[in-house]
Amino acid sequence: MAITFYDLCGKDGARFSPYGWRTRMALAHKGLDYTLELVKFTEKEKLAFTGQKLVPVIQYGETVVNDSFAIACFLEDAFPDKPSLFSGEAGRGMAKTINGFVDRMVQPLIAPLIVADVLDCVDESCKEYFRSSREQRFGMTLQEFQSKRDEKVAAFRTALEPIRMVVKDQRFIGGSAPTYADYILFDSMQWARLTSTFQLVEGDDPIHAWFERVLDSNGGIAREEPIAATAA
Repeated sequence: MAITFYDLCGKDGARFSPYGWRTRMALAHKGLDYTLELVKFTEKEKLAFTGQKLVPVIQYGETVVNDSFAIACFLEDAFPDKPSLFSGEAGRGMAKTINGFVDRMVQPLIAPLIVADVLDCVDESCKEYFRSSREQRFGMTLQEFQSKRDEKVAAFRTALEPIRMVVKDQRFIGGSAPTYADYILFDSMQWARLTSTFQLVEGDDPIHAWFERVLDSNGGIAREEPIAATAA
């Protein structure tokens, strides 16, 4: 049976979704081939068979899984002979903790730093949807939401201190090699790297060195992804 991976895409097929990247890195880590189906922001009908409207989604035979962490767990359990994403149950628990930490504490701090830039990476047919839906969510224009980001970035950098304390002493959150715990935070920062020129962390930050190491993992697929024109 083949895996089909439904991932978000923007202008010219750009793939910058942080949650899509979690699944993309998980599949690469496992060494699994798949058929890719790209879904634009306004093409939710492509996901009607899943009973919900969000990517990433994978389909494996009759099994359909959505939510990036649930997908990682499914891949781990369905392909136990492939390299482990978690290195055991303790690692799975650690990854779940980091997943919640990034989703609730880190990801919301990245959005105000780059979201107006992300608009430039969205397919032209989806820009009005993207702008209006985000501005309704934020209660202000994208430009207002992203204003004063030079001041706002300090909160993001401070939030990373628990991770910084780990990766300053070891190569990856998972130890000597990356695990899914690394991909969770990495892929939120990859979202920014692919859509914006804004510098999330300083060059001498241990987080920066760790990010570069994850970029080179899995054959460097994350580094090879084309950076959007706004970030060129």
